Amino acid sequence: MRTMQQWFDEYGQSHQNQTNKLIHWICVPLIFFSIIGLLASIPCGALKALFPGAIQPYIHFGTVVILLGLLFYLRLSFAMFLGMAVICLFMLWAVQALAAATTIPLWVSCLVIFVLAWAGQFYGHKVEGKKPSFLKDLQFLLIGPAWLLGFIYRKLSIPY
Repeated sequence: MRTMQQWFDEYGQSHQNQTNKLIHWICVPLIFFSIIGLLASIPCGALKALFPGAIQPYIHFGTVVILLGLLFYLRLSFAMFLGMAVICLFMLWAVQALAAATTIPLWVSCLVIFVLAWAGQFYGHKVEGKKPSFLKDLQFLLIGPAWLLGFIYRKLSIPY
């Protein structure tokens, strides 16, 4: 099993260009957000009914995917698991806030964000001259957000 740093090192090989890195700081969180929003848009009334009313807006397929992703991070690093858990809670809140703030269906907003953010990502990789890492291994889709958090951790001298 690879360590978190080994994942980061391999991911970083195709993320050297400053423009591509900047694009990733914008587009990776937007893709993460849009995927959670798209999954939250799938009806799951029977699942929600099992939980108290106050948390029902946060019970959806996006939450299930987040929980599975957090298990991935926990296997690699407890510190990264904690940081990603905070980010995931923020994403769940932001998805709910967007859904409540507009009359546009959540899935429509998230689909537009998803398409535009992926267009940005592919442009960044065109500038970089290297293929996106997830084309080699789908697990890199989970590494992208953690890779960004890793920069913050290093800046704050938080070991992971």
